[in-house]
Amino acid sequence: MAIGGVIDGVCAGEVIDMEKIREALLRRSGRKSKVGTSPRARIEEDKVEWLSGVMEDEEGKLRTTGTPIAFLIRNAEQRPEDYAFLAQADRPGHADYTYRQKYGRYYDYRGGGRASARETAARVVAGEIAAQELSELGIAIQARLIQVGEEKDTSRFEDVLKEVQQAGDSIGGIVECTVTGLKAGIGEPLFDKLQCRLAAAMMSINGCKGFEYGTGFDMKYRGSEIYHAGEVPCPMSGGIEGGLTNGLPVTFRCAFKPAATLTRLYGGRHDACIAVRAVPVVEAMSALVIKDLLL
Repeated sequence: MAIGGVIDGVCAGEVIDMEKIREALLRRSGRKSKVGTSPRARIEEDKVEWLSGVMEDEEGKLRTTGTPIAFLIRNAEQRPEDYAFLAQADRPGHADYTYRQKYGRYYDYRGGGRASARETAARVVAGEIAAQELSELGIAIQARLIQVGEEKDTSRFEDVLKEVQQAGDSIGGIVECTVTGLKAGIGEPLFDKLQCRLAAAMMSINGCKGFEYGTGFDMKYRGSEIYHAGEVPCPMSGGIEGGLTNGLPVTFRCAFKPAATLTRLYGGRHDACIAVRAVPVVEAMSALVIKDLLL
């Protein structure tokens, strides 16, 4: 079994920094985090195989050819037996029930499907290529975990996650992302507003339950405090006004639910907090959205 993708719109001659791709995939795997993933977590090598769209130059650097880039990541460590119970039962809060209603007897419950976080590895590869192109334009994307459950003190995250992990339970979290270096005017009116595109991209990530930018759902402010402080562009708009960038950093947050698959109920290898591994995925999807709008 394997996952992969096809990337279009990359100019010829761009250098692909494989070390940065490996680093992003390592962050997504959870292996760089002390907590948040199962001690028995699935360990994948995540080796990228390029099928088209790239070639080595005379210096051995991997460069794009201008044609669609196809790549493959083989699944090395598969344990379908961990999901055998799903042949007879659906997990509450997971996609099992709805997928089974849509696909019937051909719903593949063996793990690694479209409702699995495994598919995000392909997003990270594509997003990192986009991010490398954006960096040449002075655009940088940085995401971080800012909340675990109700805890906002980052120094307490490890303790909270260890407690949840030891209980075989799961907990939600919030990831904040900031994009710098964007000039004003990027985006489209109405249906392709920047926040619409970002929201659609983030909500497509498995486990994402909410999206907000700027002041978002924080209702403690009045309009006089937000919009009439005498500053244009507005510094509290999250870098977006009227669906277009205003030249300030774009800042948004994504809420991730507690994982529906609990180790204490189902055994296997399951995350205590999927938000931990979602950080590089949020960065990747941000890069893809922005690169697409710039095209």
